[in-house]
Amino acid sequence: MDIRLKVVNGVLAAAAVLFILMTQPLPVIQGIIEDLFLTETVPESELTYLEYDGVNQVIEVNGNNPTFSEDELSLADGSWQSFSEIDRLNRVGPADAMLGTDLFPLEEREPLYIDPTGWKQKKLENGQWLYNRCHLIGFQLTGENNNIRNLMTGTRSLNNPHMLRFENDVNYYLEQTNNHVRYLVQPIFRENELVARGIHLMAQSVEDEGLHFNVYIFNVQEGYEINYQDGSSKKVN
Repeated sequence: MDIRLKVVNGVLAAAAVLFILMTQPLPVIQGIIEDLFLTETVPESELTYLEYDGVNQVIEVNGNNPTFSEDELSLADGSWQSFSEIDRLNRVGPADAMLGTDLFPLEEREPLYIDPTGWKQKKLENGQWLYNRCHLIGFQLTGENNNIRNLMTGTRSLNNPHMLRFENDVNYYLEQTNNHVRYLVQPIFRENELVARGIHLMAQSVEDEGLHFNVYIFNVQEGYEINYQDGSSKKVN
């Protein structure tokens, strides 16, 4: 093929991709990006001892397919949310919900003051903080805020951008459709460690097939080594 024709074809292909990205809503763009980068997939049974490879902070679980049963997708009880009791180490457990717009918060979020397990804060070189008080079920979805059963110690990158982008996808879907989304957030701890190794996040729209994901997000921060036993950390090269 003539080199000039190759260049023209390449430019046209790039322009087509750019046009698609510019004309689609944010969640669709995020979905395209996730399809490009979420290439690794693991079974749910392997999450506890899964090791971060230094590259993929978000990976697919079960081929990105949720595993909710038919009963778990029932709308018999309408919209609801449920939080596990904290364990003997004061750690959070899984949070479940059937999300709908009727659970959206009606008031502004107040500052967070609860310190989850393993909360040993440190300022990063860029002036930001290493840890966030991470909501299992994001405030924008149900308005749940200073609830010890809904907060865990998570790195900045775990919380934002990674958890936030999935929460934004769910929020956008609910706003656009007024449907419901079955939602599960499960912190993954090893043995008696106080800081979770990661978050298992799963969602499925109920009335249609407009939204679904099943992912694991590692609780890591680039350039820092975390002691998951107590939350202490140190800078690494």
